[in-house]
Amino acid sequence: MTTAWYVLRRFALLIVSLIVSSALVFLLLRLLPGDLAQAKLGIYGTPEALAQLRTEYGLDKSLPEQYVSWLSKAVRGDLGLSVLTGADITSELLGKATVTLPLIGIASVLAVLIAVPLGMLAALRFRKWDGVATSAVSQLGIAVPTFWIGVILITIFAVQSQIFPSGGFPYDGWSNFGEAMKSLVLPACTLALAQGAVLMRFARSATIDVIQQDYFRTARATGLSRAGALRVHGVRNALVPVVSVLGMQISTLIVGAIIVESVFALPGVGQMLLQDVNIRDYTKVQGTVAATTALVFVVSFLIDLVLGLLNPRMRQR
Repeated sequence: MTTAWYVLRRFALLIVSLIVSSALVFLLLRLLPGDLAQAKLGIYGTPEALAQLRTEYGLDKSLPEQYVSWLSKAVRGDLGLSVLTGADITSELLGKATVTLPLIGIASVLAVLIAVPLGMLAALRFRKWDGVATSAVSQLGIAVPTFWIGVILITIFAVQSQIFPSGGFPYDGWSNFGEAMKSLVLPACTLALAQGAVLMRFARSATIDVIQQDYFRTARATGLSRAGALRVHGVRNALVPVVSVLGMQISTLIVGAIIVESVFALPGVGQMLLQDVNIRDYTKVQGTVAATTALVFVVSFLIDLVLGLLNPRMRQR
């Protein structure tokens, strides 16, 4: 299969996935109890006012008509207005994303930097005490809840040593770059340690599989050390399952970001989503969930492209 056909097929799958997921988000939120117009006007809304508001927001139309209208605006970047507050959902989401996206990005980079070298080390020395210890630490990282990791880091680096802030984000945002970065260090490390522990297990398993292959034994027979043979001939093959898992973990990182933003009081997308769910701002929840779901699918599409480059056999699937 040519590279162009592989990319085209994956892109078509991305479009279908986005449409199906947006429809599911739209319909599932419509199944929740409550009436948006009633929530907006409260118990004192007259029948005439309720009818006028439903007409204004298009709630008097059929579900297919509402979905097509919402989707046609969403693809242009218009997620509508919050029924409860009247705020522009796209603007608020983009504002909150300036906290959440850097958090997820930094955490992903740190997770890879932690997981891949340590996972490969644990595989190369899986019968040695340090390899066993590394595997045990990764298993412990999987078992410990994410919020506990955050609490431990706050206790050590914020309360006791006071190196980093325990929470919050600068009021002026990224214009105060130094303080903004400091406020994300502990949250990003919390996410990275939790996700890195999972990646480390996959990196270890993938590396063990590589060093048992015939081509690796042949490379060793030429005089290369195990680490040298892995660096020259095995890293690319060992990275394939790690990259696959990293793509699947993006959705986990987004869910983890909701927890971490609560622990560290970060004004990000996760914190906003929790608040909107609590006040039943379903239109804003709909836009936020649809946008984050689309982000997951786009990242998965990019991961598929990277996998196709790392392993040409993936293009045959």
